[in-house]
Amino acid sequence: MANFFTISSIISFLACLALGILYAWLLYGKLKHLPVRLIIILSLFRTLAITLLIWMLFAPLFKKVSYTLEKPIIILAQDNSLSVGQVMPAKFDQINYQKQMQELSTKLSEKYEVKTYSFSDSVKTGLDFSGKGKLSNGAVLIEQLKDEVMNRNIGAIIIASDGIFNRGGNPLYDLKQLNAPVYTIGLGDTVPKKDVLIADINYNNLVYLDNEFTLSVQVQAFQSKGEKTRLTVTENGVKVKDEIVDLNANSFVKDIPIKMKARKVGVQKYNVSVSSLKNEITTKNNSQTIFVEVIDGRQKILIVSGTAHPDVTVLKQAIEINKHYEVALALPDDLNQVELNKYSLAILYQFPGDNNSSLNLLNQIKGSRIPIWCILGAQTDMSGLAQLQGLVKLNRATGAIQEVFPLIAPNFTLFALETNADAQLKDYDPLQMPFGNLIINGSYSAILNQKIGKVNTQSPLWFFMDNNGRKIAFLLGEGIWKWKLEEAKNVQSFPLVNELVSKTLQYLSVKDDKRKFKVYANKSTFDENEQVILNASLYNDAYEPINTSEVAIKIRPENGKIFNYNFSKFGSSYRLDAGSLPEGNYTFIATTNLGDKKYSFNGSFYVKALITEFQQTTANHQLLYTMAQQNNGKMLMPSNLLSVLDEINKNEQIKTIRYEDRKYEELINFKFLFIFILLLLSLEWFLRKRNGEV
Repeated sequence: MANFFTISSIISFLACLALGILYAWLLYGKLKHLPVRLIIILSLFRTLAITLLIWMLFAPLFKKVSYTLEKPIIILAQDNSLSVGQVMPAKFDQINYQKQMQELSTKLSEKYEVKTYSFSDSVKTGLDFSGKGKLSNGAVLIEQLKDEVMNRNIGAIIIASDGIFNRGGNPLYDLKQLNAPVYTIGLGDTVPKKDVLIADINYNNLVYLDNEFTLSVQVQAFQSKGEKTRLTVTENGVKVKDEIVDLNANSFVKDIPIKMKARKVGVQKYNVSVSSLKNEITTKNNSQTIFVEVIDGRQKILIVSGTAHPDVTVLKQAIEINKHYEVALALPDDLNQVELNKYSLAILYQFPGDNNSSLNLLNQIKGSRIPIWCILGAQTDMSGLAQLQGLVKLNRATGAIQEVFPLIAPNFTLFALETNADAQLKDYDPLQMPFGNLIINGSYSAILNQKIGKVNTQSPLWFFMDNNGRKIAFLLGEGIWKWKLEEAKNVQSFPLVNELVSKTLQYLSVKDDKRKFKVYANKSTFDENEQVILNASLYNDAYEPINTSEVAIKIRPENGKIFNYNFSKFGSSYRLDAGSLPEGNYTFIATTNLGDKKYSFNGSFYVKALITEFQQTTANHQLLYTMAQQNNGKMLMPSNLLSVLDEINKNEQIKTIRYEDRKYEELINFKFLFIFILLLLSLEWFLRKRNGEV
């Protein structure tokens, strides 16, 4: 409603009325030939019309007040996880409980606005008592409530749960943000039952071939004192470990380290289990399956040195820091015995030399496609080096050498260095570089440029090139052992030499995957409640990503029918959401066509079972009690479920809220005044015309 009767509005109306009377008197005051009664009526019409018009233009704002009623919102949330559905006291009547929950919802709806939810690993509207949720995530429920009803009239929150929350953290503190009383219904069984389980396995999911690794297995047991269980580990179905575990306490916990060795490349399946006990509450938590990917990350690095030099020692020490590199050194006397095909990368230090070149090794390097790193020095045979790789030439007119300082090159993107590398390099001694005219055939990417004296040049000192797919690195000077000494002087300096060597080798040794069709997942193992996402890429002859063709895939479980899917186009590539799949080992084959060429790609992934709900079977009613007490509520048992109605009804804080909405409007916004003014002027015009005044 609008409030017109304020002091300011009354004064403004009287002023407008005076102007209206004055206007009517000027218009009709001198008319003597019309009847007096008619003049009074016409004057009245004109006075009211002018008064309202002026008032609408100059009147102050008018306050308009409206009211909205909002019932209290009652949240009724049911825990729908496996721990609630399958672990209940012997006397618990599930059917009666469900009826009472439905009855509670119905009775609350008579007076309040009721919102019902079921939660486990996700949240759904409505009450679901199936007890099939793989996880218990109370935090996700609170987050959804904050999104939907935050800052509204929340009367109360009723949560029926066993208090076991194994995902998303403890909801106790997030509940306070909703600022509403919380009533909890204690489900589950608080009495510990006989149970032995694999509680946790700590391990690295990526290990290297022939390396040892440890599975740290945590075995727990309840109400099983004096019994024994057998811990067994199988690798791809074959038993590899077996030991007896004595359960010497009713609340038993023991971490058992199990040493394993990676003997086979690929994803290996390990099953860790404990034998069941008599009258055990559940055996679904007696085993866990994990997957470890074994890769052959070892690489053999060959250092070919045309001369004995301290730089070679620095290189060898820097490489051996990484235990996955194996270094072999070939000095002049060893060059004829080198078999290059045993190595994945070769460092040619001042090789070929002036007097000690091996024709056999030179021919092997020329005919090989392995990456090489050429380091030049005073004894390098420049013509032999040019014939070896054909990209870099250094024409030496006199055989002299020059001092060259290192300088960080701008816009280098192949890999990143320590942020303080530039400042640290300024203190390093110069390298000894053969003097001559540098000729580079092709594009290159330099990490260090040459600084000669005080002149910063654009000529590269340490750089990388690509020779038809073969990666080659160049360092045009000797003497990095002096850089290592400079680092040793300052204990706070960064080991820049080691980083430069390590990242150079890492870049050279990484093999580019040039397949035109690839299918890959972001991980090799999925949980059974997780969406299996696969991505695919297709490239044309210019190695540009395209998605003009259709991509089909067949996913085959170990035992079962084949699933057929088609990828969706996603940007310039492809994407497939296969949904959640049952536990097991899956292989797939994806196919596509590009022109008249057919492409296929094989792969595999694993879906592991979630047993989290069975790793804690004893209900945590203490947490439910704390949740209720800290939020001005009460914890109830299922047998007293309907008494929550009385608790809510007698809570004086739970009441309907009347919201008052005040806003100010101009009089010109009231349309009925326009209609009234139009009616007054129309009647006045009609009476004037009837009496000949128009």
